[in-house]
Amino acid sequence: MTDAPDRAPGAPARFAAVLSLPARPRDVPPGIDPGEFRLALLEDTYEVVAGLDLVTPALVLDPPDQPDAEAVTWPGTPIVREATLAGAFAALHALGAGSAALVAQDAPDLPPLLLGKLFRAVGSAPSAACRAEDGTLVALAARLPLPGWLAAALHDVDLDTPDALARLRAAAPRPGLVPQGPGWHRLRTLADLRRLDPGLEGWENTRALLQGHPLGR
Repeated sequence: MTDAPDRAPGAPARFAAVLSLPARPRDVPPGIDPGEFRLALLEDTYEVVAGLDLVTPALVLDPPDQPDAEAVTWPGTPIVREATLAGAFAALHALGAGSAALVAQDAPDLPPLLLGKLFRAVGSAPSAACRAEDGTLVALAARLPLPGWLAAALHDVDLDTPDALARLRAAAPRPGLVPQGPGWHRLRTLADLRRLDPGLEGWENTRALLQGHPLGR
């Protein structure tokens, strides 16, 4: 299920969608409201994808009713309401995407260059992944429509699956169909806050919320 404005002829065929999954547990810094922290991360991650050249930003909602998440997006942003990565990719393809990247909501300082590398990688492979150190995925890009083996695998694998990349590669009919781009980090624990670089531009909402709080333990 999707909500989106009509696409103008010649609109970009690349989409980058941030996943908003508020039901997932999160390690929240003491003294910070969990809802505010989630939305700060989400908005900063959305700003990363919204700033990409020739890429249409989008938002994937699960559960589907999240007015607070929708409120952080720019007017006209396509909203996808899907519970699986396979469903999200299919919905983006229905909107006209020839390739798309799905991005975890907790990567507020993700360098746009890394998403650009994923899009370049899917020029020669059906999918490409940006992996976090804990084995989960920061982002997954794919050419659309998905090949059958990948669509089937993505009904049981999401970005939070600890061995997501290994499972997707095991599902591929031959090696090399899920290349790995440069890795990055997600903010899933308090210790992950140490990865935030105060000298790095961006992540303004997260930065403001963490003002006065130590970055990690």
